[in-house]
Amino acid sequence: MRSAILGFTTGVLVLQSSAGLPSIGVLITCGAGVVALIALAKRPGSFSKDAGKACAAAIAGAVLGYAWAALVAYHALAPRLSADDEGRDLTIVGIVDSLPYRFEQGLRFNLQVERTETPGGTVPPRIALSWYADRRGEAKLPATLMPGERWRLTVRLQRPHGNANPGGFDYEAWLLEQGVRATGYVRADDANVRLDAFVPRFGTVVERSRALLRERILRALEGRQYAGVIVALVIGDQRGIDQSDWQVFNRTGIGHLISISGLHITMIAGLAALAVSSLWRRSFFTGAQLPLRLPAQKVAALSGALVALLYVLLAGFGVPAQRTLYMLTVVALALWMGRQSSVTHVLCAALGVVVLLDPWAVLWPGFWLSFGAVAVILFGGHGRIAPHETGLRNKMALAARTQWSVTLGLVPLTMLLFGQVSLASPLANAVAIPLVSFIVTPLALLGSLLPAPLSGWLLVAAHAAVEGLAAALGHLSALPAAVWRAPSPQPWVFLLALGGTLWMLMPRGWPHRWAGAAAWLPLLLQMPEHPEPGRFRVIAFDVGQGMALLVETSGHRLLYDTGPGYAPGLDAGSRVLLPYLRMRGIGVLDGMVVSHGDLDHTGGALAVLGEQRVGWVASSLEDGHAIVRAARRHLRCTAGQQWEWDGVRFEMLHPPAPIYADPKPKANARSCTVRISNGRTAILLAGDIEAAQEAALVSANAAGLRADVLLAPHHGSGTSSTAPFLAAVQPSVGVFQVGWRNRYKHPKNEVFERYGQLGIERLRTDEQGAVTLEFGDAVGYEDYRRRHARYWYAGPR
Repeated sequence: MRSAILGFTTGVLVLQSSAGLPSIGVLITCGAGVVALIALAKRPGSFSKDAGKACAAAIAGAVLGYAWAALVAYHALAPRLSADDEGRDLTIVGIVDSLPYRFEQGLRFNLQVERTETPGGTVPPRIALSWYADRRGEAKLPATLMPGERWRLTVRLQRPHGNANPGGFDYEAWLLEQGVRATGYVRADDANVRLDAFVPRFGTVVERSRALLRERILRALEGRQYAGVIVALVIGDQRGIDQSDWQVFNRTGIGHLISISGLHITMIAGLAALAVSSLWRRSFFTGAQLPLRLPAQKVAALSGALVALLYVLLAGFGVPAQRTLYMLTVVALALWMGRQSSVTHVLCAALGVVVLLDPWAVLWPGFWLSFGAVAVILFGGHGRIAPHETGLRNKMALAARTQWSVTLGLVPLTMLLFGQVSLASPLANAVAIPLVSFIVTPLALLGSLLPAPLSGWLLVAAHAAVEGLAAALGHLSALPAAVWRAPSPQPWVFLLALGGTLWMLMPRGWPHRWAGAAAWLPLLLQMPEHPEPGRFRVIAFDVGQGMALLVETSGHRLLYDTGPGYAPGLDAGSRVLLPYLRMRGIGVLDGMVVSHGDLDHTGGALAVLGEQRVGWVASSLEDGHAIVRAARRHLRCTAGQQWEWDGVRFEMLHPPAPIYADPKPKANARSCTVRISNGRTAILLAGDIEAAQEAALVSANAAGLRADVLLAPHHGSGTSSTAPFLAAVQPSVGVFQVGWRNRYKHPKNEVFERYGQLGIERLRTDEQGAVTLEFGDAVGYEDYRRRHARYWYAGPR
């Protein structure tokens, strides 16, 4: 069974890494192959050894997993919003089927669509909507929005689309996993009306319960900083936790505790089983002799599994919670049927159920960390403490060794997934695990369920404990050595480190266990890859409607603009730039240029400055701007500035110094414009300059504008990329950093066509994802969506 399940998981992983789905004929062939292999395995003497049978089971499982994931994908991709329905008003009726999230600009929620009232309109059965607070003609917000309500709404929709960047979150895959096949927003319309206050269904009952618990917690902890943490521990909704708090939790390695984790579920299920078993043995003090009718052990197993199910439903059914639920269920079934199951069989059964029900689970770090942690505990627990050694001292030693095994065992996987590992994690978890698991979580659960005023007292006590813990973690996180960073390892480096880790976790008496640490050296000491001297690389990130580019020479790195801010606490810095820098193992930026003050260029700067060491910041911002105050050293962009790094020349062409004397300048007119060249190839980063600035540059030094690649000024707006400017630059490639279906309609059709008529190759980040350009004797490029093609990408755009 174990071989088959591991093979099944491998087959699912192969499919989820594929650029396209197999044909139905291929799937039929896969099914026939599995049947033939099973029939062969049942013939006497076909496989003479257990290893042969295990190999056959793994192969059959892999083929079956691949075919199963493909069939599920076909079914999930079938609902589709037509191109004709994108961007037009549609009136629909549906039920709010998720926990709405209220943010500064409005609300976000999922809607289960029951019918479309617009003639000719077809809407997928589940969509994700934003409801903005009276902005750009969108509808006014309702006073309350609860799961289970039926609404008639006028909406505008588009097909699923997300930013595509190396090391970034795959929003399109996440939407597919959630069954969401269109996103959009609510329009202002008199037809927007609540039709029913509650539509009773299993899912809506669960989500309404979660919403009521969240309201109760937030009401009791109104205005308190860590109320979102308490909500996350009770119902698994982490959206109320500030990004600054997440940074502390992740740097100290306790992020896994700030949710409904497997440890919490096991603890609650165990307490429920113990209580029910105790009462059942006493027949609930009725004298009914219940243990004679049904053994207390079976009742305890059933009650523990049911309580675990309820708690997991409250958690939103995340992968760590699923894994724990399925393992507890397997154990409960084994006890009910009077059979014994080894822990490895239980773990494999849980793995199989998770992947069977959710084939996309293999895409997320939580899946690998969750099952990896349990596997490490099982592997590292052999030969440690004998079963009969049950004293308090031995239990504490076992807990310490278990934590040490997890800390060591997950280092290679953590480096592979995140490009960093928390050195503060062992100390932080030694304090946080018992505090959060045995004090904060029980107080939070009791406080959310018991009547007032007791509930308020318990919730405040839980919050006080979290507040004290966060204060201590803040000091720990601030230490320079709290996190070790290195580039995400190559496969051979990862496998070598994994082998060394297993060597160190071998049982007591294994020779030279600590010699395994030598296998970590390539993992921890590798340096970020960089271009050769005299060459440079530019990556234009897919940040939506905004600009952000990283320029790399052989020994230096410059960030040009930092992308937009999406919502309070959410920006391109935290969502796109920092994950990429972590993946690459980059902890220092030599310089940052913030071209001007528009939010689509400055949105991620503070997040980057808060985590990265940035040598200097050059900008056209006013002296009191938050970015200027946060910079270690600030320079004002001025035409004529120039410097050279590793054989690559940087020239600031705009703005001229006199422009800063203008008391009310237009921000775009001040855009810092930089030309970068190695003497053979060049790129011109033009920011948001418009026709007047382009004309001034052409007039001042047309020959000095020549570049092989042009970052399209002002995202290709109608007020930029004039013909004389393009004639002076003479680019062979134009890069448009624009948002998918952005409201400005950038790039303008006439501007985009102008580039094409001049024979300029046009690259768009909204269609191709992040674009990486290599500058040497010639210019080469690759786009992320093509290099990292996946079947759920929407194809030609």
